[in-house]
Amino acid sequence: MTCEADKDVPFTLIDYTLNHDTDSNLSNLLHLILTATYCITSDFIFFGYNHQVYLPGVLSRSLPDMSLWLILWGFYRRQPKSVYMETAYPVLRQVLQLFISLAPYLNNMFSLLFLHFFLYGCNIFAWRKARINYSFIFELSPTKELKYRDVFLICTTSLTVVVGVMFVHLSLLTKGYSHNQVQAIPGLLLLMFLLLLVCPFNIIYQSSRFRFLRVIRNIILSPLYKVVMLDFFMADQLCSQVPMLRNLEYVACYYITGSYKTQDYDYCMRVKNYRDLAYAVSFLPYYWRAMQCARRWFDEGQTSHLVNLGKYVSAMLAAGAKVAYEKERNIGWLCLVVIMSTFATVYQLYWDFVKDWGLLQMNSKNPLLRNELMLRRKIIYYISMGLNLILRLAWLQTVLHSSFGHVDYRVTGLFLAALEVIRRGLWNFYRLENEHLNNAGKFRAVKTVPLPFHEVDEED
Repeated sequence: MTCEADKDVPFTLIDYTLNHDTDSNLSNLLHLILTATYCITSDFIFFGYNHQVYLPGVLSRSLPDMSLWLILWGFYRRQPKSVYMETAYPVLRQVLQLFISLAPYLNNMFSLLFLHFFLYGCNIFAWRKARINYSFIFELSPTKELKYRDVFLICTTSLTVVVGVMFVHLSLLTKGYSHNQVQAIPGLLLLMFLLLLVCPFNIIYQSSRFRFLRVIRNIILSPLYKVVMLDFFMADQLCSQVPMLRNLEYVACYYITGSYKTQDYDYCMRVKNYRDLAYAVSFLPYYWRAMQCARRWFDEGQTSHLVNLGKYVSAMLAAGAKVAYEKERNIGWLCLVVIMSTFATVYQLYWDFVKDWGLLQMNSKNPLLRNELMLRRKIIYYISMGLNLILRLAWLQTVLHSSFGHVDYRVTGLFLAALEVIRRGLWNFYRLENEHLNNAGKFRAVKTVPLPFHEVDEED
């Protein structure tokens, strides 16, 4: 293959895929892709971080088109021996497609984690532009907090590493290396990230890493620790990451049980204890958040915390009804799912708009909003309320069993999971805005918040 033929590579791959429908040809297809990459000029992603840090871009103009055909070819096939997506397990599944084909092709915990982290960076940028003093509200040190450039840098670097490992994984498969050795690579990648998170040395944002670990500890032991703003905020983020937590559980089972050695990818789904644990993981974030509400009621004696606790109890009941319906699909359980999910959704929407965002005030000079607004254009608030309403109704897909053509159910599930992460990113901005203006959570002794004008000017 010559470099002059680069522009024809995607079309060559399409023709090759359509006319070679056997698993035995995967090696030849991979060889075609890996050979073609030598003729591609890579782009670069530039990040102006302090001393001008430049990160090599992993998304070249032609490479995504080629790799997508390979991944989708293996992912949408329903034969028992579908190659890559049925054998590479969820850790590396479609990471590359996160920034290529948008949310419909998100399909692993890294994808959801990167998306959430990217949106957090966008939140920080928006808070600073709106002059919302998030560092004061979260009780963060102005000299040690992560700036939006830091968040984007971490996100991009991690994505680069994961995509690089994915291509190494593909390359080793084509060269005939032992499956036991090759399948250990993604597990080593996950282990590397975990070790980096708990690394005791003063490198790679040590203060932020340790703060994150302390917050996670406080959440898991919610009744035992006094609840602060950052703890409650992080617990709410976990409520939107249930699919990621279930993927993490699957990966842990996959390696602990040694399934990667036997390539028995369904073992963890067949074992009853694992299935029961997977269902329990779905409840944990809501349980932790409910325990935080109970602790705040115990400390402060305000009944509003019990009402908030009821919101998470309703979410757990709705999730329990869905689990029962998955096990035994009949009209009785379906009706219970509809009733419980509708009640929980109305409960959550009321709390989102009225309590968390401080909107829908009938006597406000801004119709259906509040008197004080940080954004000049009121239409943005109305649009955000509409989006939050629509995204809260994503559970209807479970009831209606709607599908997008012949799209695999896993893609549909990850699409809905990504929508929930996006909804949480939207929720984050208005929750901090309301806290900044009105001390909505009563976490501060005073209502006023110092405005970070000087810090914003320096940062921007």
